[in-house]
Amino acid sequence: MILDGWGVKMPKIWIKNGKIWSGECFFDGDLFLDNGRISSISKKINDQADFVYDASGQIVSAGLVDAHTHLRGLSSNVLGVSDFACFPFGVTSAVDAWAEQLDEGAMRTSGVKTLAFIGSWVVDNLMQYDYSKRLLSVLKEKAVGIKLCFDVAGAEVRDISPLIEVMDFAIEHDLKVMVHCNRSPVPMMDIVKVLRKGDVLTHAYHGGVNNASEDGFACLKYAKEKGVIIDAGFAGHVHTDFGVYRQALENGCFPDVIGSDITLYSAFKRGGRYGLTSCMNIARVCGQDEESIFKCVTSTPAKVFGKADEWGYLEEGRVADVAVFAYENDAFDLTDENGNHVAWEKGYRCKLTVANGEVVFKD
Repeated sequence: MILDGWGVKMPKIWIKNGKIWSGECFFDGDLFLDNGRISSISKKINDQADFVYDASGQIVSAGLVDAHTHLRGLSSNVLGVSDFACFPFGVTSAVDAWAEQLDEGAMRTSGVKTLAFIGSWVVDNLMQYDYSKRLLSVLKEKAVGIKLCFDVAGAEVRDISPLIEVMDFAIEHDLKVMVHCNRSPVPMMDIVKVLRKGDVLTHAYHGGVNNASEDGFACLKYAKEKGVIIDAGFAGHVHTDFGVYRQALENGCFPDVIGSDITLYSAFKRGGRYGLTSCMNIARVCGQDEESIFKCVTSTPAKVFGKADEWGYLEEGRVADVAVFAYENDAFDLTDENGNHVAWEKGYRCKLTVANGEVVFKD
């Protein structure tokens, strides 16, 4: 073992016989972690380790990137979950989707690497600039973007003008825009026309009014052409219509990223153990292929949020953020608000999570 800067012993970890997901492709091999970093990826490793894990029949991936979360220390205390709700699902990096605080103590002790979208507040169809300016001054380098809850049930929005105001703010401050589009007051195509390349459309597969299927998924196809990022933003069954999702996949409108929208209200509750693997399971049952699913939770969100040199890939020399998954008996059962049902006896289950070279979860 080697000591880190705090005098803590960093273990040598050997993960062998796995199906390795590099971030771009699958191949068989071993992984060796030493001094908190990935020291070797090889067809066959033969070395001495403090901890050996046999991943036969399992997928070895970079730690997952959850593109849509609500985390303690960033989101409100009412919504925010701790990193302990992330590690059991293989998540080692996450993007908070409505940050309104920076609890530096909570963030300093968190093992999950984070970025955040600050919130925007709309009153009488007008964006409250001072609110977002204050949040930006607090979040600083943590802020990658600004989010608009474009939802008539949750905000005083009536037409496209609040989104245009948020867009102007984002351009001024060099931020991305994320739009919650469930129960939007305008057609989804109108939203996509305003968004830029790299902005995020979340809950893109909802089944309420102004959903993507109403124009034959032309809005999502146009989003793809523009480079707008499509986030499944599942929230279990709450912001997703499983019928719409299936139809979208059949029309080639795959998500770019899969976010769980995990909160204190959903962690370990919706459909049983709820987290990012639950969303991966829903995607697979609805017809999304395994390679596409793993891109959505590793390399693509890493690239989208400017962290491809740190997150989402297994490469020698990188910080050792690693997760191992089995596809095994892990039944789930969910019904969305329109009565569409998804259930399966098998699913992805995280067996091991390593964050910063330390084992933080073992099933």
